[in-house]
Amino acid sequence: MRVPGLARMLAGQTAVIMMTEGRGFAAAGVQGKADVSGDEETEEFEQLRPLLFSIAYRILGSVAEAEDAVQETWLRYQGSATRPASTKAFLSAVVTRISIDVLRSARVRRERYVGPWFPEPLLSDPYDDPERSAELADSLSMAALLLERLTPLERAVFVLREVFGFDFPEVASAVGRSQAACRQLAVRARRHMDAGRPRFEADRREREQLTERFFDAFQEGDVDRLRVLLAADVQLVGDAGGKAPLWGSGIVGADNVARLLAAIVEPFLRIGGTWQPHQVNGQPGAIFRDRDGKVLNTWALDVLDGQVQAIRAVINPDKLGHVGPVADAWAVLREANRARRSTS
Repeated sequence: MRVPGLARMLAGQTAVIMMTEGRGFAAAGVQGKADVSGDEETEEFEQLRPLLFSIAYRILGSVAEAEDAVQETWLRYQGSATRPASTKAFLSAVVTRISIDVLRSARVRRERYVGPWFPEPLLSDPYDDPERSAELADSLSMAALLLERLTPLERAVFVLREVFGFDFPEVASAVGRSQAACRQLAVRARRHMDAGRPRFEADRREREQLTERFFDAFQEGDVDRLRVLLAADVQLVGDAGGKAPLWGSGIVGADNVARLLAAIVEPFLRIGGTWQPHQVNGQPGAIFRDRDGKVLNTWALDVLDGQVQAIRAVINPDKLGHVGPVADAWAVLREANRARRSTS
């Protein structure tokens, strides 16, 4: 197993002492671990890895940081002399605390971030629970709101309680607060989330049909068809982090967005660009690639009331590496501009 930079950075922190001594995780309980083989321990952890990643991602909004948080959880579990009565509760608590620590340390960096900040695109959720499928999908589509509106503690409590259904003793143990405090945090988190949630959400089939019509119109560069499918106050927003060209960052209004989309598609196709419809963070969207198949950006569409309300593009190359090899967006833009000028 790899030992990433984040794991090395976090190793030796107070949480290691808490884990090895069994303090702070009362809901999980601990007992001797000597009778457990390394293979059994590894197998048990791997079965829980999808859950741990999903918890960490929803708190952090970063695939790379979530993977590192899970890896650090493994290192702490492997180094512990005790075995929890509930491995699921125990490891969920550990990964939650690690994620909160990482989130707090990253706040200054995110405050200095250039332009809009979106969660890293997640193409599929590794964790599946049929009984909580709606909560899991909803939390992915609302990830940006979750990260923007909630404090680290509110976020952790909301994710554990509302998304994954942990009871309050387990939540309290995971975040190191009393049950009463966690109930208050949950109430505040729900209030913040409800304030930003759309009143009427489109069902999956309606979203798929509208998305298909949208990308058909985009492929044809049909301004009129695009304009009909876009809400009057639609926004096209890009997260480039100052490291890639902002294709349509901050463009507002159906006419403006439709004209921009129609203007970029023809030269993009001419230079061999492609896109693949794909769910992004539980929403309809697409992955854009250059002629060599390298990832240029991802789009996620907000669909409501039969129209596209927003298009969120992640262009920052630092956020796309887990999707595949990343294209040089500046080079693609220069080539597309030359293609556009050659026909004007």
